[in-house]
This record gives sequence, structure tokens and C-alpha cells, in this order.
Amino acid sequence: MLEGKARVEDTDMPPRMQAAATSAASRALDLFDVADCRGIAGHIKAEFDKRYGVGWQCVVGANFGCFFTHTSGTFIYFSLERLSFLLFKAAAAAAASTS
Repeated sequence: MLEGKARVEDTDMPPRMQAAATSAASRALDLFDVADCRGIAGHIKAEFDKRYGVGWQCVVGANFGCFFTHTSGTFIYFSLERLSFLLFKAAAAAAASTS
């Protein structure tokens, strides 16, 4: 397990789900080379799809911009080691929040 602690920049997730997200990221960094952002993101997405139902999206990298619509209560943006992580569940049009 990595020594670094995740730094949550913004979220609307419940604390337990936030902990699951940062733990999934830490496990992914143990399994994949830090340069394999696509593999890391895929691993985190698969974990959340399995645990919380399908529809999760994950972006991992050192530098990216984004604009998206998400289901309320499912968004987190955090950093761990030298990477940033964006995880959210895609929104149905009627129940969306924009971040």
C-alpha cells in the first residue's frame, strides 16, 4: 500500500464512499505503473461499477480539464501521489448536478 494520503479537493460523496474511492485508487496504484493512467482509471471504474452499480466514469492523470454532469452524491476529485483522480456516476437528465 502506498504511504501517501489522498487529498480531497472537491466532493459531494458521503464519507464512506469517499474512503472507498481513495482506497480503490491506492490499490490501483499498487497494481499498475503510475504512468498507466488508463489502466488505473479502468480498475477504479470496475470496482465502483461492481460495488455501486454501473455507470461510473473515472479520469486519472497529472493534468486534465473537464466539464460533466453527474448524479448527486457520486462525485469526487482528489489527488494521490502525483496524480489527480476524478470519479463520478453518469447522470440521468432529470437528476443531474453539474461540476
